[in-house]
Amino acid sequence: MKRIIKAAALALISAATMCVAAPAVTNAENPIVQTSFTPDPAPVVFGDELWVYTGCDRDGQNSFYTMTGWQAFSTKDMKNWTDHGKFLNDNDFSWCSKDNAWASQCIERNGKYYFYFTTTTNGRAIGVGVADKPEGPYKDVLGKPLCGPNWDYIDPTVMIDDDGQAWLMFGNPRCYYVKLKEDMITLDGPIKSFDMTKDAFGVGKQDPQRTGTAYGEGPWICKHDNLYYLVFAGFYQNQGGESICYSYGPSVTGPWKFGAQITPESNCFTTHGGIIDYKGHSYLFYHKNGLKGGGTFKRSAAVEEFTFNSDGTIPMVKPTNEGPAQLEPLNPFERVEAETICWSEGVKSENCSEGGINIGSIKNGSYIKVAGVDFGQGAEKFTACAAANGSGGTIELHLDKKDGPKIGECAVTGTGGWQNWQEFSCDVSAEGEHDLYFVFTGGNDYLMNFDWWQFEGAGSASQSDPTYIFKSTFENGLDGWSDRGGATVSASTDEAYDGEGSVYVSDRSASWKGVGKKLNYKFKAGESYSFSANVKYTEGAPSVKFHFTLQYDDASGETQYVKIDSMDVPKGEWAQLANTSFKIPEGAKNPLIYVETEGDSDDETPATNFYVDDIFAAIDGTEIEGAGKPAVVEEPVTPGDLNFDEKVDSFDVILARQTLILNMNDGGQPIDKKVLRAADVDESGSFKVNDLIQLLNFTLGKTKSFGVNETDAPAPTGASADSVQNPVFIGSNAFRKMGFIR
Repeated sequence: MKRIIKAAALALISAATMCVAAPAVTNAENPIVQTSFTPDPAPVVFGDELWVYTGCDRDGQNSFYTMTGWQAFSTKDMKNWTDHGKFLNDNDFSWCSKDNAWASQCIERNGKYYFYFTTTTNGRAIGVGVADKPEGPYKDVLGKPLCGPNWDYIDPTVMIDDDGQAWLMFGNPRCYYVKLKEDMITLDGPIKSFDMTKDAFGVGKQDPQRTGTAYGEGPWICKHDNLYYLVFAGFYQNQGGESICYSYGPSVTGPWKFGAQITPESNCFTTHGGIIDYKGHSYLFYHKNGLKGGGTFKRSAAVEEFTFNSDGTIPMVKPTNEGPAQLEPLNPFERVEAETICWSEGVKSENCSEGGINIGSIKNGSYIKVAGVDFGQGAEKFTACAAANGSGGTIELHLDKKDGPKIGECAVTGTGGWQNWQEFSCDVSAEGEHDLYFVFTGGNDYLMNFDWWQFEGAGSASQSDPTYIFKSTFENGLDGWSDRGGATVSASTDEAYDGEGSVYVSDRSASWKGVGKKLNYKFKAGESYSFSANVKYTEGAPSVKFHFTLQYDDASGETQYVKIDSMDVPKGEWAQLANTSFKIPEGAKNPLIYVETEGDSDDETPATNFYVDDIFAAIDGTEIEGAGKPAVVEEPVTPGDLNFDEKVDSFDVILARQTLILNMNDGGQPIDKKVLRAADVDESGSFKVNDLIQLLNFTLGKTKSFGVNETDAPAPTGASADSVQNPVFIGSNAFRKMGFIR
């Protein structure tokens, strides 16, 4: 977004904001593009992809909004963006002047793509190009402006309403609107202006050249649920630079009611907002000063996710360097364009002789990050299409960070030209989901150009199996798991439930310190999943209680904890913590799962060190194979010693009688299982009257040992021969005579 700025105002901007330095950014994901400057982002959904059209601030010493054309980028996951290059230059249309390619927006109708843009031709004007594909080429079907020239006519936004009527809006310092005919290149009526009142557009700077409202420029028209939103770059109240504001209303033309400010004042004076819904999420696009060498006249597109309030209002959205969460993994077993990038440093995009775009300007130390790459059950081979005019270099493949585990090195030799493409391959070893880094190494000159890449391996088949969401086997490192609370977490081959690797968790000064992993976009609040983790420890107490826990933030921002599974684990045995249907609470944000222990530490004694292996997550109801529950190791008891005083006597008989009565009362008081095991003197697996008979005979000295189901034991006095064959009858009759049973 740009303004018509008088000399005095420009001097003020230059002094106050032009030299604002770009923040130090390390491994960030906003701005969304690092290979060029990308002002005025305009998002649109085509099929299952989200496209963003931007301007192109000239990379040089700019003293004004010198913009050389328009670029396009697309994504399916909101993290990795594919560069489609500069598809239209500033003066490709004969009537457009150079260096004046200002804000734009694209829309599709009836299989054609219509690109509306700002240019200069004896004044500002709105032009339109038409193409058969989103990336062009775009043709000048009119040979003249669609609207203008008029110095107010900048920053077009376009929308097709539910009834099929298309609308075009634009303007600085007023907001204009006009209907479009179905051909999208013909105005359907006069250009009108909204009534620029403070109720409709808020209170802004009291500038005699403006309307007195917050509205500045860069309108964006959209609809969410039953409300229409007119988002704009505004001079809110007395702020010196632009921020994003909005008004809302019941129709595409209002009447408008001012909502609020959405973003704080821009760090590069101007801003340009675009709101869109994509795959069930709402996003705000804007531009900022966020790259090295950026500034007031070299701006970069960024995006944040937000949620509309229940009443339809829009909350304040804080700009971040992280950007939104990834929506779905990237499949590395399909050909991936090298210009599909989450973050990069030291590279540029350029036109490729094979069509489309390739990555160039690669030097030693340049790198590309690709987020959320799902290797599934494993990748064994990597292939890159590259070209090198000199001796080439090496593509190092790292997981999770620039200097993370190296899974392969692909040597690229000279091909005799920067566009003489060849395929180069190397062996790799990777499984599960990771961020993938291409780190380029070699000599001091330009190393190579990079066109596309692809992996091969068993994981290719697993891409079609949606059962498992992730499998962390720890055969190639930590698989994205890290310490929780400051424990030491390291890869280990000392113990393993399956394979050769596991994770060893040590230096635990408290029981809650363990090993954890953030759950990504695949896990939805309010939905259920199957989780499993295998644990083992080898030193310390005979048993330790382990917890598999979910940590999350609730709607109020408070941190909450809920157990996925808990278990007493015996020393030296692998045990499985598992839940086949664990529901992530409604509204949960920032979910993290971790393994910890319970209460086995104090100020002087550290918590138990332990191993973890094969931590899996799958769809709800999946039975995940693992170590299972440990066998119950019961404390040994002396038969007949029910009170555990190391003697068998009449006190044990009395306790046995009381226990038997409790058993006969069906659902009475709970009975100590250890007492029941001691009372089961005939080792039948349950305590019955026959056990009491044997215990009584033993204490009376009639027998010297307990037998297994001793039906041939001497009968009590008065018992008949027939009754010997029925121990229960014997017990009942005998104990009635003795007064034990009434």
